[in-house]
Amino acid sequence: MPGPALAARAMSLRRRLLWGILLPVLLLVLLNTYSLYTQALQAANTAYDRTLLASAKTIGEQLEIEGPSSAPRVVSRLAYSALEAFEADNRSRMFYRVSGLSGELVSGFESVKLWTGRIPDNPPYAALVDFYDDTVEDTPVRVAVLLQPVAGVQSTGMAMVQVAETLELREALAREILLSTLWRQGLLLLVIAAVVVWVVQRAVQPVRALSADISARADNDLGALPTDTAPRELQPLVQATNQLMQRLAHLLQHQKRFVRDTAHQLRTPLAVLKTQTQSALRGDVDPRTALQEIGSTVERATALANQMLSLAKVEQLVQQGDAPVTPWSQVVRELALEMAPLMADKDIDFDIETQPAGVRAHDWMLRELSRNLLHNAIKHSPSGAALSVRMVVDSTTAELVIADSGEGISEELRVRLFQPFSAGSVQTGSGLGLAICAEIVQALQGAISLDNRIVKAQVTGLDARVRLPLAS
Repeated sequence: MPGPALAARAMSLRRRLLWGILLPVLLLVLLNTYSLYTQALQAANTAYDRTLLASAKTIGEQLEIEGPSSAPRVVSRLAYSALEAFEADNRSRMFYRVSGLSGELVSGFESVKLWTGRIPDNPPYAALVDFYDDTVEDTPVRVAVLLQPVAGVQSTGMAMVQVAETLELREALAREILLSTLWRQGLLLLVIAAVVVWVVQRAVQPVRALSADISARADNDLGALPTDTAPRELQPLVQATNQLMQRLAHLLQHQKRFVRDTAHQLRTPLAVLKTQTQSALRGDVDPRTALQEIGSTVERATALANQMLSLAKVEQLVQQGDAPVTPWSQVVRELALEMAPLMADKDIDFDIETQPAGVRAHDWMLRELSRNLLHNAIKHSPSGAALSVRMVVDSTTAELVIADSGEGISEELRVRLFQPFSAGSVQTGSGLGLAICAEIVQALQGAISLDNRIVKAQVTGLDARVRLPLAS
């Protein structure tokens, strides 16, 4: 089963936008609902507390002190039925207690506990009053306590009036406020959700249109996507997709060209090999001569196949990205040592001079580039001639110059020499060596040229020059 991380990655952009917008809005609405409910409940408590205070004041106004100053006594002349005016309906009950100067019960209910607190420093009303929650007969109540000054003929004192009310009305009002707040906030949330869904649908419409455009394309259609109609936020995606399609088109074109050229170039040596084999079977030529001709044809076909694979490998290495830093001068010296037997066979006067040069390239690319140029120089140099290899390094580039003593090249051949299968003659090679060199140099962002060396209006040889940027 897919894990949570995979499910999060698979979540659609539309759902992410909806959750990202609606979840904070929902939290904000819930906080706002709680805040409104708390404020409304506080306002309701304040209103009912004012009623309790009015009841306490009404009782306090009916209190008197009787008896001598040595034994004063508080007397209440209010009947309980007088409190019915302060009851909102029959859903709530009211209790009261009047305590004398010493805390004794003067009138009311004994079940109302005697208040033992203290008046707040800043009471909410202009009276010695306090409000608190308690229970009467195991029923939750809200109590208002009032310290009421009383006076008689011979003495004065401070009586205490407590009025308690059950919470049915307060709870009913709280529920009404909560329901009213909830349905209003719910309606607001539905409106916000509808607007967000509509906006998100409109916002992701370009994404769906882009997806439909890509899906409707033919398998071989790697053309660029239109960028003028895409929103600004999709521009980087469209540009990256176009760059990817451009690279794929280039890679596909390279593969098609490779298959076409391979099929075309291998057809000739295979046909020649078939003809030579049939001729040998018929006995038209001597068996030894036939085997030599077949071996020569197989050798040319093998060399052609290797060079075709080398040409394809250049593109493969380019697609791999950043290459390591390779000492080019060391590669050239190693190749010169490998080809020493070829130079010895032609008695070539060889000279090499290099400076350390680090180039950001794969080792194979530098070896293939240098090997093809050095092999061509050896092949076209006459016996006993001079051949020099020089590598000069400046602040930004390294230049390899391979100077042979051959006949040089004509202007007509110079134009097409770096194109595939453009050898000077059919007998000298397949015409892929310099094409491979050109591909490698282009991939390494360098430059390559073949220049005739002219002394006194005479061509004395050919200089193969390659310039590559040094690794930073």
